[in-house]
Amino acid sequence: MSHPRHALDQVIHSPLRFSIMAALAAAEKAEFAFVRDAVEVNDQALSRQAAILEKAGYVKITKGYVGKRPRTWLSLTAQGRSAFTKHVEALHGITEHALSAESPVPRLG
Repeated sequence: MSHPRHALDQVIHSPLRFSIMAALAAAEKAEFAFVRDAVEVNDQALSRQAAILEKAGYVKITKGYVGKRPRTWLSLTAQGRSAFTKHVEALHGITEHALSAESPVPRLG
């Protein structure tokens, strides 16, 4: 059996990108400012990380207007939603592996 860490997605694994994906997983789409505030980052950092996720095919970035004000929305693509689910499953697998009898690390108690 191979270790579950091999199933981690290296694009999503960054704490900030993981947080962005998690914020988007709960909604069909979210306004840029909402995601920025939810993950507690500045506009530039969110823009840079969202571009990486978009290039990977995980996030769709949509620009438009509300009245005369420009807005940007972020949403997970089907590929992004699937990748996020698999990444979370890998994280669960790592913790389950660590707590299982198969783990080479001795448990205290």
